[in-house]
This record gives sequence, structure tokens and C-alpha cells, in this order.
Amino acid sequence: MKNFGLIGAAGFVAPRHLQAISSVGGRLLAAVDPHDSVGVLDRYFPEARFFPEIERFDRHLEKLRRLSDDERVHYMSICTPNYLHDAHVRLALRLRAHAICEKPLVINPWNLDQLAELEQDTGCRVYTVLQLRHAPALAALKQRLTKETPDKTAEVDLAYVTRRGPWYLNSWKGNEERSGGIASNIGIHFFDLLLWLFGSVERSELHLNRPDKMAGALQLERARVRWFLSVDGRDLPETSREAGQFAYRSLRVDGEELEFSQGFGDLHQRVYEAILAGRGEGISEARPAISLVRSIRESELSAATIGAHPLLSLRR
Repeated sequence: MKNFGLIGAAGFVAPRHLQAISSVGGRLLAAVDPHDSVGVLDRYFPEARFFPEIERFDRHLEKLRRLSDDERVHYMSICTPNYLHDAHVRLALRLRAHAICEKPLVINPWNLDQLAELEQDTGCRVYTVLQLRHAPALAALKQRLTKETPDKTAEVDLAYVTRRGPWYLNSWKGNEERSGGIASNIGIHFFDLLLWLFGSVERSELHLNRPDKMAGALQLERARVRWFLSVDGRDLPETSREAGQFAYRSLRVDGEELEFSQGFGDLHQRVYEAILAGRGEGISEARPAISLVRSIRESELSAATIGAHPLLSLRR
């Protein structure tokens, strides 16, 4: 049995990590969060220690590390705000635990270099959660694309709309320095998906840049991509609103719609299973999308010469 610690137990995504830890047969030894609304622990690990101060959490896990290998934390799950990921991955490595960090692994790509050095120093791995790579429909698309001629250029439209209330822009998520902006906070794993499927970036355009929505286009090795991201519920398709759905994820490849809004909840379990089996995504896999999002964040608005997403003309 593998032992886990968890940083950010009161956060939005923590229940998915708790469920994943439970599903893979792990044991949660301790969790930490400055907020104490962590009753979700009772559903999965009622015996886990909880600390509202990270200093006491750190001290407790260091004590366990010195007892024996059976008692120490082997994996640290990190569910904290984006700007804290780098520091909390470092804490995990210092405790000689593998880090499993929510996306984005870091906000700025140059922070990855030091984490890679710490991996070498400690012998522990840094994993990240790129859950879309584990969606069955997208994995099947990846296999299909690998069989096609390498010089084919696909026409791709990607849209992700997830309804968020006014709290979103007033929280750390709306602070670009803390979240990396909307392209990083809600878009990072979609950009990773595009690079994973269609190769590296040759050109990038930014067509819309607002705190609550962004749009642009990419020329990739094997695709022309038009993308649209939004946390404005008014951008949800009418069919989604009528069905009572608050999120819409759509990928259209050469006119073929691949809608994957359903079946999104168990992907964290697939990520954990891959990590424990030695197939988890780490720093090298995370780097291309983090670098791309950084360049998008620094881009000026430009004309849509690659192509503009259909939703763009409706949502300016």
C-alpha cells in the first residue's frame, strides 16, 4: 500500500484526488489547508490527520519519514492555487515523496528547470495531471492520427466553455500573476491535448483576450487549430443549457465532432493508475503546453490569418 499526503484539501479539485487515491488502494496519512471546510475527508479517509498550518503538516510528515519506509508519505497530491504549485512540489521532494501536481505544474516554464534538477538530487519524480490524455475517446483519436499520412494537415476547432459566477474573477483565479490567466487556468490541459495530438507550434495568433474569455488560432505541425475558452455561462450552447449542463467541451477534427463533456469525472483515477504503473506524465510532457500558454499570455491581438473560431464573431 502506498501512503499519500494532500495539500489543498478544501479546494475545488481535492475530491477528485481523494477519490483517485481511494480507488487505487492508497492510504491518506495527512492533509493540509488553511481553510477547515474539509468534511470531504470523512467520505474517503476519516482517519487522516488534518492540519490548518502547512508548517505543522511539514513537521508531521518529516517525523513519519524518519520512522520507516512503511510509515512515510510516498506520494504528495497537490491541489493548491497555481502560483503555489512550485513551492509545494519542492516541499514534496524535500520529504522524499513523489509529487502529483494539478495543472498547470508551474505558471512559468523556466521554473521547470529547477524542478528537474531537484528530481535528480532527490530521486523522486514530479508528475502532473494531464487528464485528457487518458480520456478513451481522445486516446482513440491519437491512435487514429498516428496511422494517417504524416504530411496531412487537419482542420481543428476546440471550444471549452465552463460557467463560473462573479466569484471567479474576484478570487486568485482572476489574478493573472496567481493563476496564469484563463488560458493557463482552464486551458492548459486542452493546449497539452492539441500538442499531443498534432505536434509542436509553428505559429500562434491571439484574437480575443478578456479576463473571462480568450480565443486564437495555432498552426501546428499537423493541424490548423481555432480555439475558444470561456467562463461566461452565456457562451454555453443552447443545447447544453437546456440539458442543465454547466460545461461544454468540444473538439471538431476535419468536420467530425468529438464531444466529450460526459465521462470527465473519473479521469483523475486513470492518471493515478498510470502514475503507480510507471506511466505518468512529468516535467518533459508538461513543458510544451506551459511554454505555449506563456507565449499566448504575452501576445498582442492580431488578425485572424490562420482562421477564427466560429464562436468569436458572436462573443466579442
